[in-house]
Amino acid sequence: MRLGLAGGALCVIGGVAVLAGVLPPSELATIAERVWPVLLFVVAATIVAELAAAAGLFDLVAERLARAARGRTWLLWLLVLGLATVTTAFLSLDTTAVLLTPVVVTMARQHRLDPLPFAFVTVVLANTASLVLPVSNLTNLLAAERAGVTDPWRFLTLLGPSAAIAIVVSAVVLTVVFLPRLPRRHEPAAPPEVSDPVLLRVAGVVVAVLLPLLVIGIAPWIPALAAAAVLGAAFLWRAPRAIRPTVVPWSLLLFAGGLFVVVGAAEQLGLGVLTAALVGHESVWQVAGAGLVAANAVNNLPAFLALESAAGGGERLAALLVGVNAGPLLTPWASLATLLWFGRLKAMGVEVRWTRFVVLGLVVAPLTVAAAVLPLAL
Repeated sequence: MRLGLAGGALCVIGGVAVLAGVLPPSELATIAERVWPVLLFVVAATIVAELAAAAGLFDLVAERLARAARGRTWLLWLLVLGLATVTTAFLSLDTTAVLLTPVVVTMARQHRLDPLPFAFVTVVLANTASLVLPVSNLTNLLAAERAGVTDPWRFLTLLGPSAAIAIVVSAVVLTVVFLPRLPRRHEPAAPPEVSDPVLLRVAGVVVAVLLPLLVIGIAPWIPALAAAAVLGAAFLWRAPRAIRPTVVPWSLLLFAGGLFVVVGAAEQLGLGVLTAALVGHESVWQVAGAGLVAANAVNNLPAFLALESAAGGGERLAALLVGVNAGPLLTPWASLATLLWFGRLKAMGVEVRWTRFVVLGLVVAPLTVAAAVLPLAL
């Protein structure tokens, strides 16, 4: 609800800026041309993830991982780390924070394990593992479009080493902090109930086909939209009541759309002078540090939009992504995924103290960002 209110306020401010002539119609058209493919992908991917979760796909995957662990908690821990990484890389950080978090929390409870360590895995890796592919994060899609690096393999060539380091560093910190607190072995749990095996199979096939299509070089909104249409049709056939307006991320659309317009207006008023001073002209370290600080001060999406022009392209733009993607773990509002994660945990009765989140972030964020910038600096 708060995200929707914030989005509505941004849209009002943006509308006033357009009516007042601060943002010319030509600039507004340029912004719209840039962002519609990005937002269309976000909508389609969210629908696919929501419906796949409703079909029980994430529950089934988690159950298979638990079965593979055979009561060994350390192996289950590693498998959850891997699942969170893959989910973030291919289905975006919001999917990990919103849909995977309830799955791993439920799985932990069923195996009589403390759910909080597993919940921290999803929120941390939702951020640090979002450097892998353009589709992993909205900021990546914007950066890829700006730099003309729409081919996922070119993107991976530039940011792959940084992404791998960010994932490993954050995973090691999480393991050192949380794994010793968990018992060495856990009890097996009953497999989850499947309400509609046909829908589950369809969801599994759709997601299995979608994932490789996101890395073959075509515009990601095309396969995502097709997958959403196929899965939506399957639900209309088998479970029409599950097709509700809430499967579309209206609040996120309002927030992102309004934010694009407001930042565009701010740039017309001279925002670039301030951001150029923040990111400097040469050092990738300064760009990444500015991204980390700005993301935690406001939010990673407006931080990226405000700093992208001053950052430029190449390694400096990649360093900005490291800062705004892997760095927003110091404040609760630094990432929308974190706010959504907290909301899901609260709804499930899992208490998280923000002080604990901040203390962990003070360790994870600086270490991860500093290490992940190294390949770009070299």
